[in-house]
Amino acid sequence: MAVVHDTTLKPTKLELLTSWLPTQPWYLGTGSAPELTKAGGFRLDDPDGEVGLEFMAVTDASGDRPVTYHIPLSYRGAPLEGGERALVGNTEHGVLGRRWIYDGIHDPVLTAQLFALITGNAEAQDQNTSDAVDPSVTASFSASGTAASVGGGPAAITPVDVVNGPHGTDVLVAVDAKQLTLSLHRVLRPQRGDGPTSPDPMELGHVSTVWRLPDGTTARGRFATVHDGAPAGATA
Repeated sequence: MAVVHDTTLKPTKLELLTSWLPTQPWYLGTGSAPELTKAGGFRLDDPDGEVGLEFMAVTDASGDRPVTYHIPLSYRGAPLEGGERALVGNTEHGVLGRRWIYDGIHDPVLTAQLFALITGNAEAQDQNTSDAVDPSVTASFSASGTAASVGGGPAAITPVDVVNGPHGTDVLVAVDAKQLTLSLHRVLRPQRGDGPTSPDPMELGHVSTVWRLPDGTTARGRFATVHDGAPAGATA
């Protein structure tokens, strides 16, 4: 189960994200520095207990209207091999010492666990409390001919390519000789009523949860979806 330490981070995650966020192609701000607050999220467990995995919702209030972004983060005690372009920054953790913080969708551990969550082979953990399941996180997966598990356990996936563009981030993954696209929703949009945010007949699965709006109410929407085939711009 995810362990959440009651300690300090210097600099904080929000401080690191304030300088990192405007460099991303899906950032909607125009000129002003982001004014960030944490709006929600959840965690996942690394089966090997080495990498911290957090899916964070942060709201930027610097523009004409607030925008909430979904930023998955992975926390490591040493650099991720080949992960230089995904590094958000370094911080000093009051218990664990120096940590390398990455845009987690580029981290194969986070990608694998996110797919496991969508396919029902992992359980979302509370963002702020140790050893606590987060019941607000829901996931589904239904793909004819696509294995969600192998031998009763999670299917092994291999990240092939990451496409980071103005509308979000797509990861091409190989699953049992099939290619699927794991799409990360970077700008969070509330779903309407009981239906999905954007009905898509090609969607194979998704994960959704809630986040806090600036007026104190909550919204629910998709954080990630899975589709068949490769994303536009993939090199594989």
